[in-house]
Amino acid sequence: MSDEDIVVVGAGPAGLAVSACLRAQGLVHRVLEREADVGFAWRRHYDRLHLHTAKGSSGLPFAPWPADAPRYPSRKQVVGYLARYASQHAIAPRFGIEVRRIRRRGERFAIDTSDGALSPRFVVIATGSNAIANRPALRGLERFEGSVMHAAAYRNPSPFIGKRTLVVGCGNSGAEIALDLAEQGVEVAMVVRGPVHVVPRDLLGVSTQQIGVLLSVLPLGLRDAIVAAVMRMAVGDLSRWGIVRPRTGLNRMIEASGRIPLLDIGTIAMIKAGRIRVLPAVDEVLADGGRFADGAVHPFEAIVLATGYTPGLQRIVEGFDAIADGHGRPDRFGAESAIPGLFFVGFRNPPTGALREIAIEARRVARALAAYAGRPQSVKS
Repeated sequence: MSDEDIVVVGAGPAGLAVSACLRAQGLVHRVLEREADVGFAWRRHYDRLHLHTAKGSSGLPFAPWPADAPRYPSRKQVVGYLARYASQHAIAPRFGIEVRRIRRRGERFAIDTSDGALSPRFVVIATGSNAIANRPALRGLERFEGSVMHAAAYRNPSPFIGKRTLVVGCGNSGAEIALDLAEQGVEVAMVVRGPVHVVPRDLLGVSTQQIGVLLSVLPLGLRDAIVAAVMRMAVGDLSRWGIVRPRTGLNRMIEASGRIPLLDIGTIAMIKAGRIRVLPAVDEVLADGGRFADGAVHPFEAIVLATGYTPGLQRIVEGFDAIADGHGRPDRFGAESAIPGLFFVGFRNPPTGALREIAIEARRVARALAAYAGRPQSVKS
């Protein structure tokens, strides 16, 4: 195969892992990245972010985390790890190239990029689940006189000191941003629209990710029954604080929709202490605050939209809707999709950890492409 036969789109953790595994198979390829450096999503994340999964299960292929790294590496440490990974594996992405459209044409693909056209035999999309920020259409938001930003633009509490702040969304970003603000004395409230699974990052000194790995061999229903029983003891009933556990089991919810639990690193304690208020869905944004689903009106000077992201794959992959799972994700992970020659890596976030899953998927894809090339399949480490 020539370097035009395989194109990897994205140079974040997934794209780098795929590239390293392809190199291990002796498969030449190109890596395209629209930003100016590897791991750009990690470079733009908020300052206090750490890995939510333990380093022992969060290494990319051929590169375990150093022994002296903390159990949960910081954002800066992840950025450094990814930069070293690219250097050690001689991965040289073509930066500043945006992939605009991918179409299947006969035995090859037609890729339209900001730097011209490509026609590879195989394409691996590794752009991640956080490509496009979701911005909800909140009624009245345009008349709000305070500041509004998406969580993608949040860095630290400095701009919010002295401002009553509303965080819309209670996923991991929303919960951690609310925690970050509360720790710096900001008066903060967090919108929780519906039921949410809450899981502590550690349980009796063990990472809940590692527990997820151990449970992953069990049937789905049994896994959920065990998790529910353990969480009742570890987290308890949070309904008095406005947080209700879903009826659907944690693992079943992830498998069905990709919706992951809130991995708690201190937010729940702040809620119980009264330093983070929990509010129901926003009914209407007012000039100086908001009206909520319970009819109450609360004043705010700032709003952070922690409303998640979408992969945006429909925009770049022709015919993607035919292979999507109904939640904007591809039909298959780490395997050839229903579109021949098209692979997706890094769009799944199971309880066992996203980086661990990326490493598994990258090896599978490299072996599949090695088989197409008639090469020995040797990616093991």
